[in-house]
Amino acid sequence: MVDRTCLEGDRVRLRPWRLPADLAPLLAINGDPAAMRHFPKTLDADENALFAQRMAAHGDAHGFTFWPVELRAGGPLVGVVGLLHVAFAAPFTPAVEIGWRFATAHHGQGLAREAATLALDHGFRRLGLPRIVAFASEWNAPSWGLMVRLGMRRGADFDHPRIPPDHTLQPHRCYAITAAEWFSRPDPAGRI
Repeated sequence: MVDRTCLEGDRVRLRPWRLPADLAPLLAINGDPAAMRHFPKTLDADENALFAQRMAAHGDAHGFTFWPVELRAGGPLVGVVGLLHVAFAAPFTPAVEIGWRFATAHHGQGLAREAATLALDHGFRRLGLPRIVAFASEWNAPSWGLMVRLGMRRGADFDHPRIPPDHTLQPHRCYAITAAEWFSRPDPAGRI
């Protein structure tokens, strides 16, 4: 299966990976301490390339991934948003997660919400997923605030198994939404 997904909103487009062209704008995000402040570390060029290759491979294998996000007005990618199989054991797994990260110049503009809405709707409407989870560090109020605005409900908190026990980012919040909850929203396409 090859990921040919292209999801378009009013301002953003989620599209398949274009490697190696996407590597430089992605590194501008993954290598930026401000953009990655809620992650254990920034990524160097090699780690960034591996991340992009893993995302592209996941998309090709499953038909969904964390897709590059570009503005419909044009230009390079400004973030990544999408769906991914959770690759570690936790109280809520097995599961598909939604996640996002954006260049700091594009924070606070509602782009993450628009892109996440497209990804959630695709996950429920086109992929037929029964439930989608999201998680973020206890300190990442912007991300779990977005989870709430997307209609997700808070579940059990957990210690992220891929973050060292003594790291301040290990405590995480988990949120989830089911297909039934998504479709019962006042606007079932999620454009609220």
